[in-house]
Amino acid sequence: MGNEKHVIIMGGGITGLAAAFYVQKYAKETGQPVTFTLLEGSERLGGKIDTIVQDGFVIERGPDSYLARKTVMTELIKEIGLEDDLVSNETGQAYILHNNKLNPIPEGAVMGIPTKVIPFAFTPLFSVFGKARATFDLVLPKRSDLNKDVSVGHFFRRRLGDEVVDRLIEPLLSGIYAGKIDQLSLKSTFPQFVETEKKHRSLIIGMKKSQPKMVKNHGAGKKKGVFMTLKNGLSSLISALENSLPSECIQRGLKATSVARLEDGTYQVHMEDGSTVTGDQLIVTTPYSITKHLFNDILFPPELHKTKPTSVATVAIGFNEEDVTFHLDGTGFVVTKSENTSITACTWTSRKWPHTTPDGKVLLRCYVGRADDQDIVHESDEVILGKVLADLKASMGIDAQPEFYYVSRMIDSMPQYEVGHQERVKELKTAFTKNLPGVLFAGAPYDGVGLPDCVNSAKKAADSLFAK
Repeated sequence: MGNEKHVIIMGGGITGLAAAFYVQKYAKETGQPVTFTLLEGSERLGGKIDTIVQDGFVIERGPDSYLARKTVMTELIKEIGLEDDLVSNETGQAYILHNNKLNPIPEGAVMGIPTKVIPFAFTPLFSVFGKARATFDLVLPKRSDLNKDVSVGHFFRRRLGDEVVDRLIEPLLSGIYAGKIDQLSLKSTFPQFVETEKKHRSLIIGMKKSQPKMVKNHGAGKKKGVFMTLKNGLSSLISALENSLPSECIQRGLKATSVARLEDGTYQVHMEDGSTVTGDQLIVTTPYSITKHLFNDILFPPELHKTKPTSVATVAIGFNEEDVTFHLDGTGFVVTKSENTSITACTWTSRKWPHTTPDGKVLLRCYVGRADDQDIVHESDEVILGKVLADLKASMGIDAQPEFYYVSRMIDSMPQYEVGHQERVKELKTAFTKNLPGVLFAGAPYDGVGLPDCVNSAKKAADSLFAK
C-alpha cells in the first residue's frame, strides 16, 4: 500500500459518519494520504437518528436534540453547513407525575438538586421528613475516597435522601440513561457532580454557585433553552454528512461477520456475502454485542457491559388542537417509578419545539420501557398506543383519538454504564493496543450516550490516526 493508509470505519450511525467526516477533513488539512471505507450493515445510515417529515410535522423517532453546552456537535453542524437550521428549545415548566397528579418541578432544581429554598419548602412532592433529610447535604462531609467510583443512586441518596432521589432525581436521570440509577456509574454519567462535591462539599451550595446568570432570549424575558436541534430534524445532519463523503467510500446493506489480522499487520473484514475489505486501521462504532462477535469475544473485559442494554420505545402522537383541552403551561413531565403507568415521560413537543408542528395541531412524544420492566416495548403498536392513551387521559385529561401515531422501538439500544465503567473501557483499549494495534473504539458503548459524546468520541479516534 506504500505510504497510503486505509481506514475501515465500522458502523454508519452518527459516530461512524462523524469519524468518516473527520478522517476526510484531516487528510485534506495535513496532506496525508489517508482513505477510508465506511461499512453499514443496514440499508439506512444514521443509526438511532431517524426523522419523519410529513404534512408540516417534524417527528423524531430517535433522539430529538442535544445538550448545547457540549459544543462539539454545534461545531460539526456549522462545518457541514447547517448553522442556519439550528434551533433552541422553548423553556417552560416541567412536571413530575406523582400520586396521579402533575406536580411542578420546584423552581431552582438543577438535575433534581434544590438551589432555592422557598419552592423546595412548599412543594407537595416531598414529606416534611424528606425535605429535612435533603438539608443534611448542607452539613454532610465529603466522601472519604472521592476517586472511587460509586453508583449515581448511592451518591445522591447519601447526600439528599431517598425521597428526593426516588421522586425527583431518578425520574429525571433515568430518562437519559434508561437505567437503574443504583447501578449506574457516577464517574461515567455525571462526573460534574463528583467535581461539585470535591470543590464545594455540598451539592446544594455547589450547584447554587455554579448556576449561570439568566440569558435573555431576544429580549423576550425567557431563558434560552439548553438543548438544540435542527429545524428539518436531525436526519438532515445525517444526509449532510453522507453528501459530504464520496459515495464510493460508503458500503451499506451488507453485514460484516468477522475481523482478522493478517500477517502483514493489516486487517481484513469478512462480509456475509463472502467478500472482504482490507485496511490498515479500524474505527469500530458498532453496538457492543456486535463488536464482541466481530472479534470472536477475545480481549473483552468480562465485566464490561455485563448488564444487557435496555430497550425503550417512543410514541409520537398528533392531535387536532381543539381535541386537547389541557391547559397547564410547560414542556412536559416525567413519571416516578411508584406510579402505575406505562409511560415514563411525555414531552409536549409542539410547545418545547414549536417548529415541529403546524398551527392548529398538537404533537406529543411519550416514552415507555423501564430498565426493570421492558415487556411493553415488545407489545404490538396498537397495545402500546392503547396504554399510552389511557395514561394521557388519566394525567392530562386527553380523551380523543389521534390523527396519527408512530411507535418506534429501540431494542437493546441503551448501554448501561455500571460502576467501574471507565476502568473497564481503559482495560479494553489497553488490551487491543497491545494485541491488535490500530483497532480504535468509538461511540455510545464507551464514551457517553449523548449525540455530542458520540461525535467527540469519533473526533478523538480520527485525531489519533493523524497524531504522528
